[in-house]
Amino acid sequence: MANSLQARKRARQSEVRRRHNASFRSMVRTQIKKVDAAIVGGDHAKAVEAYNTMVPVIDRMADRGIIHKNKASRHKSRLNTAVKALK
Repeated sequence: MANSLQARKRARQSEVRRRHNASFRSMVRTQIKKVDAAIVGGDHAKAVEAYNTMVPVIDRMADRGIIHKNKASRHKSRLNTAVKALK
């Protein structure tokens, strides 16, 4: 447990940020799952639409530092390849 007043405040702030960032990571995972579901379903139009809504979300989270930029790029690349393969 934090002993000083500053350490207690820092612990409170860290917990708030952790919860906030966890919700953002969850949103990213949800968007990825939507694209995956459309790919598994075999619906190209739905997959393209889901992919196009996912890309700005992932980019925004990478800019904010919620996920690493290389991880964002890797997800976009792999899902884009899978969507194109449906055609």
